[in-house]
Amino acid sequence: MANPISQTKGTGQIDTSIVEELDGITVIRGGGTARGWNGIRYKQGMSGKNVGSTGLSINVATVPPGAIAYAHIHDGFEVMLFIAQGRVKHTYGEGLTNEVINEAGDFIYIKPGIPHEVFNIGDEPLIAFVARSAADEWDKIVNYPSEYRPTE
Repeated sequence: MANPISQTKGTGQIDTSIVEELDGITVIRGGGTARGWNGIRYKQGMSGKNVGSTGLSINVATVPPGAIAYAHIHDGFEVMLFIAQGRVKHTYGEGLTNEVINEAGDFIYIKPGIPHEVFNIGDEPLIAFVARSAADEWDKIVNYPSEYRPTE
């Protein structure tokens, strides 16, 4: 079972100066500055932290070839992915004993609380559109045991 205290910290800052509030429509042109979490590079995207959303966040994630986003659990929120480029393997479930492979054009839905680990198994960067039913991005992501995670 995952340790609820163990979290992987993100890198980079949210730049609120690039957010354009246009009387009910908010825009970030070009996706914003890069940030990172758990081996994944993200465009700034939108969340409660920069546009004031209360129940949703979106982002574009890039995982380099051969990289792993170490095992984790989304605590209390759903995630939907659209794979725009590359091939990805998810191991998932208790003990990460199940596996599914997806590629560009596929959609993926991850229920809250499902342990999973993400592997870029392609020769190019994996690029995915990420939508979360939480406005706080990765604040409620809990590490799950992984044989691949480096010792912290």
